[in-house]
Amino acid sequence: MNKRFVFLACAAALIAGCESQPAAQGEAGPPQVGVHTVQARQLPVNIELPGRTAAFMVAEVRPQVGGLVQKRLFLEGADVNAGTQLYQIDSAIYQANYNSAKATLKRAEANLLAAAPKAQRYKDLLEMEGVSRQEYDDAVAGEAQARAERESAKAALDAARINLDFTKVQAPISGRISRSSVTPGALVTAGQEAALATVQQLDPIYVDVTQSGEEMRRLKKLAESGALKQAGGQARVMLKLSDGTTYAHEGKLQFAGSSVDPGTGNVILRAIVPNPKHELMPGMFVRAAIESGIDEHAIAVPQQGVTRNPKGEATALVLNDKGIVEQRVLQTSGTLGDLWLVKSGLKVGDRVIVEGHQKVQPGAPAVFAQPKPAVALTPSTAPQ
Repeated sequence: MNKRFVFLACAAALIAGCESQPAAQGEAGPPQVGVHTVQARQLPVNIELPGRTAAFMVAEVRPQVGGLVQKRLFLEGADVNAGTQLYQIDSAIYQANYNSAKATLKRAEANLLAAAPKAQRYKDLLEMEGVSRQEYDDAVAGEAQARAERESAKAALDAARINLDFTKVQAPISGRISRSSVTPGALVTAGQEAALATVQQLDPIYVDVTQSGEEMRRLKKLAESGALKQAGGQARVMLKLSDGTTYAHEGKLQFAGSSVDPGTGNVILRAIVPNPKHELMPGMFVRAAIESGIDEHAIAVPQQGVTRNPKGEATALVLNDKGIVEQRVLQTSGTLGDLWLVKSGLKVGDRVIVEGHQKVQPGAPAVFAQPKPAVALTPSTAPQ
């Protein structure tokens, strides 16, 4: 009898539990989410633009005299200094021309040694009427001609010496030299179209980036209105390499183009970046983060609060004042540390859902619990 009573009691309890579970579920309230309340803050405005590196200086090595190349005196791909001899061109004919010009100068100087005293003697004789005026004038003219021949011979000697020096082809600038386009025995001519080699100065190095004319105009308007404070001096530039790493050295924006390319609508910006270890080579693709100024009323939200819709647009879920979830389409201007910088789509006071996205949908109710405070953004967390 006792066993039967215990069995019936357990069965009754089990049935009561099953009936109460749906009732408890039906009484559950809206899902709880974590939110970030949007506030305006003072943040640097960084624009990230695509660009390519370019050598700081480029010099193509070409012969200035013709002849056979006798020697190549450099290691291809090595660093050379300005004035370093790179090639030796056969100098025999230029040495002969130099020697001939030197002899011509000596002859002209010898003629002057005879003509100058003669003119002086004829001047004295003219005063004593020992020579005619015509003879004196001829002597003076002879001296002047001898002096002119000496100057002409000096110029010819200088030209011969220059051509002789040109047989030693030297590096015009310091930098890294390319492979040689000629070998010993090749015949070269003065000012030929094909360069013998190319020297590029790689430290520092240029980075040429493109920015849309409209974006430049927008930033200029913000600066004029006072919403964007521009820092004094040159804007800072940090590079991201193609593998996603940040380049160690900070550069400076050197100039911004004064005209818009009619084909692309872009403006060319040029930055100059230190390159002491030659990590950057001309032609590399990089992304340049340029600090345009300080936004006095910037809106930034944690990255976990921003997603992408099927169209690729940035979106955020916002819990409105009535406790209903809304989806906003955002326009962003980049990132700063772990924050998205938002140009439009959010306003101060909006509650952006950053935790519990999977629990809610647009149009559904929700309640919020303030998430743990994020770590304050410091310069060390800003993108480099």
